[in-house]
Amino acid sequence: MSNDLLDIDPIDLQFPFELKKQISSSLYLANKTDNYVAFKVKTTNPKKYCVRPNTGVVLPRSSSEVLVTMQAQKEAPADMQCKDKFLLQCVVASPGATAKEVTPEMFSKEAGHRVEETKLRVVYVDPPRPPSPVREGSEEGSSPRASVSDSANVSDFTAAPRFSVDRLEPQENSSEARALITRLTEEKNSALQLNKKLQQELEQLKRESKRSQSGGGIPFMYVLLVGLIGLILGYIMKRT
Repeated sequence: MSNDLLDIDPIDLQFPFELKKQISSSLYLANKTDNYVAFKVKTTNPKKYCVRPNTGVVLPRSSSEVLVTMQAQKEAPADMQCKDKFLLQCVVASPGATAKEVTPEMFSKEAGHRVEETKLRVVYVDPPRPPSPVREGSEEGSSPRASVSDSANVSDFTAAPRFSVDRLEPQENSSEARALITRLTEEKNSALQLNKKLQQELEQLKRESKRSQSGGGIPFMYVLLVGLIGLILGYIMKRT
């Protein structure tokens, strides 16, 4: 798709849809004139997408990339259809213009500026999958396309945010793993403390036995304590 100033590729923004995952799609703008061309990207759903850069300048006979990122979605849309749309506005800028010099007034038709506008649809496609050894009976090569007309008014679009705000929620299995590690660590520390205490009592018992026993014979309490320590050490080795 193209207008008098820029060639735009692709004609639709395609996102390989996956739940709870940020997905990005690139938009390439090629300046086919000898002028500096300023552009601005708008969307009908600014909270759902972020665009970098959302405004800029394409130098004469050169190209620029615009990265559109869709925030992580918690629910899949019905029939994988998306009604979101993007609007790309472009206008001839002054020679040597930079992205910092791009202002909203440059895209105002009321001010007499000649603004080129191109509408882009959002299309959800299936994420890439590893090849299956089983040959499917029917082909499913066609991707669902957004059933949205190009009749949307310019007033329906809002400037796309430059940066992402939302964050991915931690997965439940990660939380469970951290909780299990914490519990095992606490049990290990408790067992080590108990082992240390028993060793101290064993040393004290040895000293008392030497004072009370004049010769041979091992006290029954000493044998019992040694066996208990062995069981605790075995438990620690299994848990770690």
